[in-house]
Amino acid sequence: MTSTVPQTVTASVLVIGDEILSGRTKDKNIGTIAEYLTAIGIELREVRVVPDEADEIVAAVNALRARYSYLFTTGGIGPTHDDITADCVARAFGVTIDVDPRAKAMLLERHKPEDLNEARLRMARIPAGADLIPNPISKAPGFRIGNVFVMAGVPAIMQVMLDAIGPTLTTGQRMLSETIEAGNLPEGTYASALAAVAAAHPTVSIGSYPAMVQGGFANRIVVRGKDPEAVGAAREAVEGLVAELKLGT
Repeated sequence: MTSTVPQTVTASVLVIGDEILSGRTKDKNIGTIAEYLTAIGIELREVRVVPDEADEIVAAVNALRARYSYLFTTGGIGPTHDDITADCVARAFGVTIDVDPRAKAMLLERHKPEDLNEARLRMARIPAGADLIPNPISKAPGFRIGNVFVMAGVPAIMQVMLDAIGPTLTTGQRMLSETIEAGNLPEGTYASALAAVAAAHPTVSIGSYPAMVQGGFANRIVVRGKDPEAVGAAREAVEGLVAELKLGT
């Protein structure tokens, strides 16, 4: 079961694939993972995108797994020659990798034994000591080793893998968020005053975000933090600032 602890739990995402960097494929996983983690009290602190190059992947895995509570990777665990994520993670952890009988059994739920060619068996190669992440869609599993979760790049498969591992994660205190509608007040009108409000409420994060709405631009000011009283106080200060400026327009 998911456990809740008072300390901050952090995470990073490593997106692997030349197709993402070239623009041929548009990433759809980062936002999904970010929303999922935020909802359960894990702070996503960093996202990296790296090419299908072993040294780049190994370096990123080692850097991110050391810096954050969790690392989630997407992409590079398919059957083709450029799917090298599993090998790179094994290298990063200094362990061997081979066809895992558990993973092979999962593939046999979808494929006949005679159809498990060398390419398909690549998807059953798992680093030694890793736990498998089930994949009810195409059966080829992801895996967890240490604090690293290796998931598919296909969004639907990534989602079911994320749903499977979610209950196993240690979570922290959830981030609270309050949105104050600033309407058509230009950011330049309130920027200095908003900075002063932010300085007066250092335990929360305050940001201004323009958005396109029917009829033109509208600005939204978002207050985020973990202490309900601090978030409420900052929200009231921002609401007062916005009301004052609107009266003056």
